[in-house]
Amino acid sequence: MFIQKIALVTVACATLAACGDSIGEQALGGGVVGAGAAAATGGSIGQGAAIGAGANVVACQTDIADCD
Repeated sequence: MFIQKIALVTVACATLAACGDSIGEQALGGGVVGAGAAAATGGSIGQGAAIGAGANVVACQTDIADCD
């Protein structure tokens, strides 16, 4: 169940990528989405925010998400 929650948060962040102009903005946007997804699934909000922030920065920096 724990792995499913992590996967859900990661997918949510990748599909709802909130790319900003800087890495800080990208981390903040991803953190918000991750925290929201964790809250919706009953998971740890802190963990969701951390995973979301990291996933969003990776998505934006590697062009996995279309941030243009």
